[in-house]
Formats: sequence, structure tokens, C-alpha cells
Amino acid sequence: MSLDREIESTDHSTEHIPRIGHLAHVGIFVEDLDTEVAFYRDVLGLQVTDTQPDMGITFMSSQPEVEHHELFLCSGRTSSRDALMVQQIAWRCDSLDDVIGFHYRLKERKVSLDMEVSHGNAIGIYFYDPEGNRNEVYWGTGLKARQAYLASVDLEAPLEEILQQVRANVEIYGATGYVEPGFMEQLQIGSSDRSP
Repeated sequence: MSLDREIESTDHSTEHIPRIGHLAHVGIFVEDLDTEVAFYRDVLGLQVTDTQPDMGITFMSSQPEVEHHELFLCSGRTSSRDALMVQQIAWRCDSLDDVIGFHYRLKERKVSLDMEVSHGNAIGIYFYDPEGNRNEVYWGTGLKARQAYLASVDLEAPLEEILQQVRANVEIYGATGYVEPGFMEQLQIGSSDRSP
């Protein structure tokens, strides 16, 4: 959108709900700005688009040509690492190959994982940054599946085998949703084990 775009007639009545285009960024308070910036830059590949060290702030983006920042890191976190603050920050990947690549990258860097999962409509990996903030990298499958939907996925299996398993599960459980027996007991949410 440009500043000189044509102005259309607008309904500003109280009944009209304006439309949000998309979520642009998330901001979180952190204890150690340098460590958090290094994690999001070196592990997830985000780029620093602006920083003001004297103010304790850094702006980061996976696509700086589209969004100046998708993640805003700000010094000053006062809650303990056990406090449940951020449920998740989700990063969409363009391909399942990217998600699989992150599987190996996170494993290699000994990043604390929560789960690798098929949601039917997506395949994702949930993991924790150095301060225990939960993140997800995921790829949308294009399939329809009612949520909640949690099924194990083996990201070290051949690509076609992964996709075949996800499609087969969605055929059975897509309309009703699904939580694989024992899956919830494996999660680390709220656990002190989530910090590396």
C-alpha cells in the first residue's frame, strides 16, 4: 500500500468491523538481548533490521523487504523463566523441506524441543529459545483438519512417507480432530525442563 493510494469510501459506523490484513510482528521482553538476538539470527536466520543498544531494543525480520520487523526484542523482562508468558511465536516455512531442515538444525544446536507434530493442516516443530519462549516453525499442508489435532510425525522419514502418513491420518480424523494417545503427556509446556 502506498501513501498516495486512492481513498475509497469508508464505512466508519460502529457496526462495521475493520479488516486486519495480517499479523505483522510480535514483541517480547527479554533478559539478555545479545543472547536472544544471536539465537533468532544464527538459529532461525532472521536478519537484524534495526537496533538501538542504548535503548535495549532490536528489530528482526525473516523477510525485511516485506516486513521491517516480525520480531521486536526489548530488554527488561521481569518474569521468571517458569512463568507462562508467550504461548508460541509461529514462523511459517515455504516448504516441508525447510521444516525438515530446521529439525536437523535445532537438533545439531541442542535447542530444547517441545514437539514435532502433524496438525493435519500443518506440520510443525515447537521449540524454546534460550529464555524459554516457545516458538514453532511450520509448513501448511493444504489439508483441512479440525483442531485440536496432534499426531506424531517422524521428520527423519522419507518426504513422501511423511506426506502419505499425514494424508492417511487426515482422511480418518480430519473432520473430528485428533489427539494421539499419550501425546499430551510428552509436552514440556510449563515444565522447568524447557530451558536449555
